[in-house]
Parts: sequence; structure tokens; C-alpha cells
Amino acid sequence: MDFEKERSRFYKKDENGVLIAEIDYTLDDEGYICITSTFVDDDYRGQGIAGQLVDAVVEMAREENRKIDPLCPYAKSVFKKNPERYSDVKK
Repeated sequence: MDFEKERSRFYKKDENGVLIAEIDYTLDDEGYICITSTFVDDDYRGQGIAGQLVDAVVEMAREENRKIDPLCPYAKSVFKKNPERYSDVKK
């Protein structure tokens, strides 16, 4: 899925402009990317969209040579379940 990117978030809207998925992040004082929340509309859950959102932030972190602090429960669980996949970007 292709996501739109704005400052501090990746998101996707449906054809009517309704938000269906979003991941928010901040940069802390040390330059770490802090994933603060992940949202997928109920109608779109179970399709792997939340994981794709996390991967979008991970790709950005790799491109910018930054580390990620996964603060939101979903992102934290993804990092915990796949430590080898995210070890290069995990704070």
C-alpha cells in the first residue's frame, strides 16, 4: 500500500477522503524517531496495513540513519516479535 507522508506521520485515505490508516511519530531531543500511535480503521484491519505503516517509518529511519523508539503498543509489539528485522533501527 502506498502512503502519503506529512511531517510526523504516514497515512492513507480512502477514495472519499476518509482516513483509513495512520502512524504518528515525533523526533525527540536526541534525534530518535518515537512512534507514538498507530491507527487502522476497523473496516481495514487484518490486512497487514499497520505493519506496513511501521515498515514505512523503519524505511525512513534507515534512509535518515536514525534509531526508533517504538512507544505505541502496536509498534512496540512488532519490534519485540521481530528483533532481528529491526535491530539496526531499534533504540
